[in-house]
Amino acid sequence: MDIKRVGSQPSAKGPAEYFTGTVRVDPLFQAPDPARVSGAAATFEPGARTAWHTHPLGQTLIVTAGYGRVQRWGGPIEEIRPGDVVWFPPGEKHWHGASPTTALTHIAVQEKLDGKIVDWLEKVSDEQYDTDPRRTRNGCVGEGRTTEKVSGEQYGQ
Repeated sequence: MDIKRVGSQPSAKGPAEYFTGTVRVDPLFQAPDPARVSGAAATFEPGARTAWHTHPLGQTLIVTAGYGRVQRWGGPIEEIRPGDVVWFPPGEKHWHGASPTTALTHIAVQEKLDGKIVDWLEKVSDEQYDTDPRRTRNGCVGEGRTTEKVSGEQYGQ
């Protein structure tokens, strides 16, 4: 058994090459080999977000506080709230972060494949981020949620 005591692992700032805005990453766990799973809590200040990225074995996000956004490549921006769980399948290009006005905290869980957790891609542009997530595919403003299935992700460097 291994207990990670609160405060025993230092927080880290989300690197500017992979994040836009202010992001704090708090490591939670990294299972020893042969296990592959790891987890971290990430807090995004309003407007902060990840770059586009993929995970070789997928990622799960568990929203614990605030209000945020997620998007898979080619799909609409989805709003996320506390209690929501998001799954991004292996290799699915996506991003996630806070809303423009409210911070977001989530726990991200993912697995390593051949020592790799994430493949970072280009940054999410302001134009991509500023798209109104309430817009439906027909251009009408909806209720702020879509009925499409959402997927998930985590951090690694």
